[in-house]
Amino acid sequence: MSDAENSTEISTEFTLEKLLPILLEGAGADDRVDLGGDILDAEFTALGYESLAMLETAGRIEREYEISLDETALAEAVTPRALIELVNTHLPAARTA
Repeated sequence: MSDAENSTEISTEFTLEKLLPILLEGAGADDRVDLGGDILDAEFTALGYESLAMLETAGRIEREYEISLDETALAEAVTPRALIELVNTHLPAARTA
């Protein structure tokens, strides 16, 4: 499988399992927060991710998945579930671009 085919396969669906390393590698995490628990509906602020950390997270997602996230929609995605849904709405467009 070529890198391009592999890249397309990787970007078919964005999941919590793909978000977690980006959160940890890009912005770190508060030592008191357990990202291994059920965090899908926890607000990022409760997980220790403030606006600067979310901008870094969004930038990493945009670079890795070659998409552009709308700032307003990003600001409204206050939970991992909402961010995952937002990213997934952009992936089909990224694949056909």
